[in-house]
Amino acid sequence: MRIGIDPGACEGNAVCEALAPMVFELDDRAQARVIDDVVAPDGSVPDEHRPLVERAAEGCPRLAIQISR
Repeated sequence: MRIGIDPGACEGNAVCEALAPMVFELDDRAQARVIDDVVAPDGSVPDEHRPLVERAAEGCPRLAIQISR
């Protein structure tokens, strides 16, 4: 699984950060970003974080989190 965030869609609601704080955080512009230490440079998510990332993507009010398999 790989993830990405559409910065044009993100409103900084922080739902992703609330649901998966070990994977997402808000930057200084209140935009969601993936925490580099957790996710690989190609966007690959470790298996143990996949369920939370899927919940965060589904819970994003703007559907700004993209998941590819």
